[in-house]
Amino acid sequence: MNFYEHTLIARQDTSPSQIKSIQEKYTKIIEDNDGDIIKFESWGLMQLAYLIKKNKKGNYLHFKIKGNGKTIKELEKNEKIDKNLLRFMTVKMKKLDLDTDYFRKSEENIKK
Repeated sequence: MNFYEHTLIARQDTSPSQIKSIQEKYTKIIEDNDGDIIKFESWGLMQLAYLIKKNKKGNYLHFKIKGNGKTIKELEKNEKIDKNLLRFMTVKMKKLDLDTDYFRKSEENIKK
């Protein structure tokens, strides 16, 4: 089994309930194809570096997965035909960093 980091960018006009259903859909696909989700993070709505399909922002979803090539192939096959997604990316990792939350706001920023 290999480790992967998989990031999805959903359209900016996607509602929170649709985001939840996207998460559940791809979680089910991963688990049905002999994969395990180690960690899931919803990074929220963020500015894109450039326009993608006339969208300036996107909702980011990040999965840390333990699986094989079949898992990723099936996952990406379904994402290619999903109209709610703008982009997706999979990176194979030797080791997953489960401690760092890169997009979590620190308490200092929240208090200001």
